[in-house]
Amino acid sequence: MATLRTGGLELFHEVRGTGDPILGIHGSPSSCAFWEDAAEALAALGTCVVYDRRGFGRSAWATPPLTVDLDDHLDDAVALLAEVGGPAVVIGRSTGGLIALALAVKHPRLVRALVLLEPAVFAIHAEAQAWATQLRENVLSRAGDEPGSAARTVLELALGPGTWESFPGEVQELFAAGGPGVLAEIRGRGLDLSEQPWLPSAEELASVSQPTLVLSGESSYPAALAVDEQLVSSLPEARHEQVRGGHLIDPAHPAVLRFVTEVIADQPSD
Repeated sequence: MATLRTGGLELFHEVRGTGDPILGIHGSPSSCAFWEDAAEALAALGTCVVYDRRGFGRSAWATPPLTVDLDDHLDDAVALLAEVGGPAVVIGRSTGGLIALALAVKHPRLVRALVLLEPAVFAIHAEAQAWATQLRENVLSRAGDEPGSAARTVLELALGPGTWESFPGEVQELFAAGGPGVLAEIRGRGLDLSEQPWLPSAEELASVSQPTLVLSGESSYPAALAVDEQLVSSLPEARHEQVRGGHLIDPAHPAVLRFVTEVIADQPSD
């Protein structure tokens, strides 16, 4: 366990294993507490770094800012990779997948390969973006004076009715604590539910030459699959697999472990 000072915030992170860097980026709302088992499995393949993104888990603010932008998250990821060394295999789930892809576009030398678990790059597909816009409006209208409800609304609308009640009380508390982070991202720029989300150009997507694995859940919401299919057709080195289950795909799914093993074997680190 460690913290890294970046952007006026103490960023909580954990480092496991040795060897080739692997960076895990969680979604919204969440924290790396939900990646514990996955991080252990990934640490058998290299140096696995997982962290609580700013505004979530142990990287939350004492006084939340009004907005958080995609660039803030990119700066945090760059700072972490500078500490552990890069380039890294970057694994991102949902919003974390959007951040991972943006990192590959804007800082390509830091990214060795990508694993995108239903990345929330809704802006590249018209119907998915319309779905995201409706979700954003629902979250803002329901949050009111209770920021914690923002997390509940996102999970219920993205994962289906009854999802919230299926979580144990302590898990609900962890998610609810991320409510202010969700709202700050919505009010910021470049995130999946922002009013001005990041829209990578065709040229930017074509520039991502790193090996990329895109995973979709067979029973996930339609907008996620639409985005995944669009990305696979736009990223030159992408492959696509569907796995059982919904949106919360295991970051150490066997398909992920196979891909990471293959990347490390085929592209020896400097």
